[in-house]
Amino acid sequence: MSAAGAKRRPRKPAARRTAVAVEVLVQSPRWRAQPRASAIVRNAISAAASAVSTQPAELAIVLTDDSAIHALNRDWRGHDKPTNVLSFPAVPPRGGRVADAAPRPLGDVIIAYQTVAREARAEGKPLSNHLAHLAVHGFLHLLGYDHETSRDARRMETLETRILADLGVPDPYASRER
Repeated sequence: MSAAGAKRRPRKPAARRTAVAVEVLVQSPRWRAQPRASAIVRNAISAAASAVSTQPAELAIVLTDDSAIHALNRDWRGHDKPTNVLSFPAVPPRGGRVADAAPRPLGDVIIAYQTVAREARAEGKPLSNHLAHLAVHGFLHLLGYDHETSRDARRMETLETRILADLGVPDPYASRER
């Protein structure tokens, strides 16, 4: 049958492509021992970017350890202890605009291995699921989401839960009262 006479198959809608470039910097040997860690965070950021329809952007995810995140948490937030994830939004460029063709720099998300592993064990969840959750959580902070009020927390948690469900990750907030 000629190409002109061939039946056309209905086209599947094009998958929404994310315009977010992610650089993953693995600074801890503990994360290096987790060979899928970089892929997990890239996939999580891609799903989150698709869910919120961001403009072209770029960010860095730093996979580090408790001592490095402890120093950052102490120096930047005044909390003298390690934490699981920190987000540092990029400083807007002079004049407030990035060239139209250039991706907008969002900032950096820092994730600490020991705290994440300890929390995952305590909550009885796979490290990969907790890592995906914290990558999404940090990314949403870079976009301006927060959990300072209960209303903002519900909004952010609902979005996180929806994004994670798309990744096959169970609701990280399901075990507690909302």
